[in-house]
Amino acid sequence: MVHPADVQDRDGAKLVLEKLSDQFPRLEKIWADGAYAGKLVDWAKDFGQWVVEIVKRSADAVGFEVLPHRWIVERTFAWLGRFRRLSKDYEALVETSEAMIQIAMIRLMARRLAA
Repeated sequence: MVHPADVQDRDGAKLVLEKLSDQFPRLEKIWADGAYAGKLVDWAKDFGQWVVEIVKRSADAVGFEVLPHRWIVERTFAWLGRFRRLSKDYEALVETSEAMIQIAMIRLMARRLAA
């Protein structure tokens, strides 16, 4: 789900999770970074019986550290950024941005299935 930049991450997460509730009934656990801690964890438990697990950096970490599960999101953003149409925000409508992301992911999956 694409939303405007003036929407806080936690508020945007609620919009995404509301949309997911019907599409993925077996969803049980959600990994998130520290920006999603707080009220979202309780809301997700009440709304969809989901467990939101906050993946944090260890307190004694120095420099870059690969965190479990969070690298998956960054990797996916990198894959999407390789598509010219998604490298910048060219779209006027949010719906068009969502459609372009879906097309890019379909292309990625189809290429992997064909290989």
